[in-house]
Amino acid sequence: MDRIPMTSNPTPDVPLLDRLRERDPETLAATVNEHARPLYRMARGMGFNDQQAEDLVQDVFTVFLQRIAEFQGRSQVRTWLFGILHFKMRERRRALQRDELCDSIEPSFEEWFDGQGHWISQPQDLERLFASKEIGAAVDDCLAAIPVQQREVFLLREVEGLESKEICNNLQISATHMGVLIHRARHRLRECMQAKGWR
Repeated sequence: MDRIPMTSNPTPDVPLLDRLRERDPETLAATVNEHARPLYRMARGMGFNDQQAEDLVQDVFTVFLQRIAEFQGRSQVRTWLFGILHFKMRERRRALQRDELCDSIEPSFEEWFDGQGHWISQPQDLERLFASKEIGAAVDDCLAAIPVQQREVFLLREVEGLESKEICNNLQISATHMGVLIHRARHRLRECMQAKGWR
C-alpha cells in the first residue's frame, strides 16, 4: 500500500493519541462518530455509490486501527483519515479500472476569478446548496462531471475545509498545481450550475 502522508502540526493532542493507541473504546467510538460522515460524504462526492462509499469508510478505519501506533500526531486525526481515504479511493479506482480523463486548460478563468484565484462574485454557501434536494441533485450532477482530481481538491478545500498545505501534502501535489485544479473545478461547477438555471 502507498505511504500515507502526514502534515505538520505543532500542538498534537497527546492525551487523545494515548487513548487512541490504547484502543480506548469510548475514544475510538467518538473518533468514528465524528469522522465517518465527512469521509462518506467525500467518497460519495468523488463518484462512488452508497455501498462503495461505505466500504471505503470501513477500509479507512481498518487502516487507521492497524496503523494507529505509527501515527505521531504531526497532523490532526481528521487530516490523517482524509489522507488514508485518498489512497483507498485511488486503490478502488485502479481496481475498477477507471481512467481519469484529462481536460484542456479553460481559457476563461478571468470571467469568474480575480488575479489571486478568488471568486469575483461569491457563489451561494455550499452547505445550503446541499440542504436542498433539488439543488443538491444539480450540484451532485455537476460535481460528477468534474474530473476526479479537480473534484477531490475542490471537495477537500470547499466542503471539508482542509487547509491548502494539508491538501497538497495528502495528495502529493504542489501548491501551484492545487491552485490550477481548484480554479478549473470552480469554473466547471459554476458553469454547469448556471447551465441548469442556478445562479
